[in-house]
Amino acid sequence: MGSSLPASPALSMAMIFFAICTFFCVLPELAVAKHARVTRHYKFNIKSQSVTRLCKTKSIITVNGQFPGPRIIAREGDRLVIKVVNHVQNNVTLHWHGIRQLRSGWADGPSYITQCPIQTGQTYVYNFTIIGQRGTLWWHAHISWLRATLYGPIVILPKKHVPYPFPQPFKEVPIIFGEWWKADTETVINQGLQTGSGPNVSDAYTINGLPGPLYNCSAKDTYKLKVKPGKTYLLRLINAALNNELFFSIANHTFTVVEADAVYVKPFNTKVVLITPGQTTNVILRTKSKSPNATFVMAARPYVSGPAAFDNSTTTGLLEYETSVSSKHNKNKNKNKNKNKKKLPLLTPVLPKLNDTSFSMNYNKKIRSLANPKFPSANVPKTVDKNFFFTVGLGLTSCSKNQNCPGPNNTMVAAGINNVSFVQPNTALLQAHFFNKSKGVYTTDFPANPSIKFNYTGTPPSNIALSSGTKVVVLPFNTRVELVLQDTSIIGAESHPLHLHGFNFFVVGLGFGNFDPKNDPKKYNLVDPAERNTVGVPSGGWVALRFLADNPGVWFMHCHLEVHTSWGLKMAWVVTDGKRRNQKLPPPPSDLPKC
Repeated sequence: MGSSLPASPALSMAMIFFAICTFFCVLPELAVAKHARVTRHYKFNIKSQSVTRLCKTKSIITVNGQFPGPRIIAREGDRLVIKVVNHVQNNVTLHWHGIRQLRSGWADGPSYITQCPIQTGQTYVYNFTIIGQRGTLWWHAHISWLRATLYGPIVILPKKHVPYPFPQPFKEVPIIFGEWWKADTETVINQGLQTGSGPNVSDAYTINGLPGPLYNCSAKDTYKLKVKPGKTYLLRLINAALNNELFFSIANHTFTVVEADAVYVKPFNTKVVLITPGQTTNVILRTKSKSPNATFVMAARPYVSGPAAFDNSTTTGLLEYETSVSSKHNKNKNKNKNKNKKKLPLLTPVLPKLNDTSFSMNYNKKIRSLANPKFPSANVPKTVDKNFFFTVGLGLTSCSKNQNCPGPNNTMVAAGINNVSFVQPNTALLQAHFFNKSKGVYTTDFPANPSIKFNYTGTPPSNIALSSGTKVVVLPFNTRVELVLQDTSIIGAESHPLHLHGFNFFVVGLGFGNFDPKNDPKKYNLVDPAERNTVGVPSGGWVALRFLADNPGVWFMHCHLEVHTSWGLKMAWVVTDGKRRNQKLPPPPSDLPKC
């Protein structure tokens, strides 16, 4: 045997260097794969905070004392562990709006649907992984009207080294629209339900928690977006308002819509964005090449399609261009510039009319999945196993004897799906389903079609009373579903933003009037339909959705106008386990709150 030569120090160092290079240069996938397993921890302390708006100070419920709440940032594939500690007297749950929660339904958050509330002094850890999603979503309270102040953005970045399907923006900016009441919102809805009349409307809309100068003593509470000329900004728009769809525009600027509900879309330009409560929209804003001699107003006001009272006001912010100032010897010049800045002309945007339903229809028809080779359209069900036709709208329900309600024969306005106004249970539906204890909690006879057919968008029937119950639809795992949502003219036609938990759905068709089951399906878009989690059912019209029931659990579907949810416009889907292990819902976590 030949003897080996001892390695010189220089040779040893070279070999070590080569090994390190080989590891990092040849196996970059390892680093990416390792990143996909990142766990991000957040602690959310639910606490009261005094906040002043519209000349009035009140105590609001917040996360960590922040309003709006803290931003959650993660990457596709990350796991989120969010510890929520309730320090207030109200029961609380949080919902991670738009997160699919694949096999993690215990973390979805709607009260009495997937969990009992987190009571005062209690803690619950929401633990879930972001699978196959990237973009803008948001989180909010999901009990009563607490989401009026309990909300914040979720920013899901693509996996490392995966670019956007559009040029990398210079800066990314979340913009959250909200509603503000001078009164306590829990008092507002409780009084509305007790008296049987509509709850009082909000006193203001807000942009990132600020109402802007059009409201009383609110000039100092104005959101300002400072931009540089010749740059692109990605605006992450979120509508967290309780009861109003909103038009949004910035004077003399055009948006390019690139994403809706955390799904890339075919880019299109628009001066105005329409966004319903619950929806998110990412837009590219390209600033002007040189700093213009003006300040630009951004404005949001409601799109109103129904007969009810509404907050007819406008929230505004400012888009201000930065001007380059040489640093050392220009302090006085800088002061003069700031003085001149106040004198710049203020340009305001033009928004559609409050009831512009044609704008709404045309805008929504422009939203189509990107469906290119890098981001192919997800698997739109081409064939269907089960068809459902749901009417959505208002009606009347009887009040108790000790109430004096304003409707005929002591009735009050309510809302429902297929004439059923949902009754909130006292036990979480998911627990009842998982442990086979549904008796006395819910029934599985939710109607697949309206019990009585009528001219849905024409003259309403004489009997507009709603039935009530805690009814669900049961779907076997991997059922391919088509769901047509039909608005009705009962009490008044109105746009209803419907949100489905646990799934994205494909918007394969929409139109005005009554859905025609013979001819309308011929016009479905099964190539690049919009993929969303919240869709506006057109006022006096219909929308057709398809989705694959591939997520076991109990999934809430409801109107995201909070007043309609309070009135019963909601239901739930129970998706049974599949045969394989990875198609079954795991047991609940040990800290799941008890009712």
